Amino acid sequence: MSDSPSRSPVEATPSSPSAEFAAWCEAEFERRRNSGGEFDEAHYRQAMQLVLDKLHRLEEEGKA
Repeated sequence: MSDSPSRSPVEATPSSPSAEFAAWCEAEFERRRNSGGEFDEAHYRQAMQLVLDKLHRLEEEGKA
């Protein structure tokens, strides 16, 4: 992942789009991990972090 600082889902306000997305991602992560199928955890986390970084920027700009 990148070395840039980013907020974790815990740091987002509870009803923010980033917090809702992070909660959904965590549930989906566990579902996929436990499904028995192939699942690239590293790529999933990387993609999740890219989206969360963008959502955080939009929230800071008042656009999300």
